[in-house]
Amino acid sequence: MAGRLAVIGSGLMGSGIAQVSAQAGWQVTMRDVDDAATSRGMAAIRSSLDRFVNKQKLTAEEAEATLARITPTTDLDAAAEADVVVEAIYEKVEAKHEVFRALDKICKSGAVLGTNTSAIPITQIATVTERPESVVGIHFFSPVPMMKLVELVRGYQTSDDTLAQARNFAEEVGKTCVEVKRDVAGFVSNRLFSALLVEAIKLVESGVVSPADLDTVMKLGFGHAMGPLATVDLTGLDVMLNAAGNIYRDTADEKFFPPELLQRMVTAGDLGRKTGKGFYTY
Repeated sequence: MAGRLAVIGSGLMGSGIAQVSAQAGWQVTMRDVDDAATSRGMAAIRSSLDRFVNKQKLTAEEAEATLARITPTTDLDAAAEADVVVEAIYEKVEAKHEVFRALDKICKSGAVLGTNTSAIPITQIATVTERPESVVGIHFFSPVPMMKLVELVRGYQTSDDTLAQARNFAEEVGKTCVEVKRDVAGFVSNRLFSALLVEAIKLVESGVVSPADLDTVMKLGFGHAMGPLATVDLTGLDVMLNAAGNIYRDTADEKFFPPELLQRMVTAGDLGRKTGKGFYTY
């Protein structure tokens, strides 16, 4: 199926999606708002590919071929010929609406309009387009080159054909898919993780346990590869605050209400690995 992909956003998620797609043979356009952002995205991809080459999981020639299939741009019109679009910008529905209004006018008929949102209902994003049947959640996990899972999320009007095309794309780039049949905020993964993380932060906030010991409990007691606090440091505390907030607003369920400690850390700029400090120092 390998065709043309447009990734909207070149941050951690966007660059990762661009990388795995280009590795699988897709011609990728990676768009962001300015040259500095796309340059950071390309640098992240080069660094990731270098690690694969050093571990002998990829040859130097394959890495160069992957880079050659990625075109960075600041022009959203470059998505016009894409067969699949994946939006991977920050978790603000207003920003996503702006992007999808534009994509609705730019993209060709039959294109899959995917969103990598981690918590916002797909239907809420699709409402600003005139083709909601073409909008689908294609939720990758971070770091994208390492994580095998993709959640495919049906919006209220997502067509079977759109879902099938999204599955073909995700499987072709090496991912295992699960289908989320109802468009609930947070889907499956973040619905579960948000509830766990909120309780984990409350335990730390109230002085019951240290971040390191809490993560040890989850790793050794429950077989998690990473503890929840190390995980949120990796993905970004701001991302998780928005995700939990979106789920809480949609459900009014108190177990998703972001703890005060999480709110204050985000306000202070302690966002995890990307700022050098979160629940741990990097």
